[in-house]
Amino acid sequence: VQLQASGGGLVQAGGSLRLSCAASRVTFSTFSSYAVGWFRQAPGKEREFVAGIAWYGRTTSYADSVEGRFSISRDNTKNTVALQMNSLKPDDTAVYYCAAEYYGRGTPTSAYAYWGQGTQVTVSS
Repeated sequence: VQLQASGGGLVQAGGSLRLSCAASRVTFSTFSSYAVGWFRQAPGKEREFVAGIAWYGRTTSYADSVEGRFSISRDNTKNTVALQMNSLKPDDTAVYYCAAEYYGRGTPTSAYAYWGQGTQVTVSS
């Protein structure tokens, strides 16, 4: 599985962005069999979990820092997972990555085996 994150950019605090994670080369099973998680890494900080969605799509997980502001969803017909980010704060500035785990639950501790390149999100104050 190859993943590509997109949709990042520069936005003012309080604004919104929608990130997309597109999967390709899903040669084993189908994209619906994969959990997808979003992570972010800010300069000088460790990578942290942001949100995840289970392979069956009904269970989602969020970091406390984004709960109520971010929403993750998936479209298995398009092999994509979206991260809708609202009420953005300067602290949300980071490179955002998507990752996938075969038959995973999309939690912070899931064993994500596939990672995409990141997309930069910058929130100005």
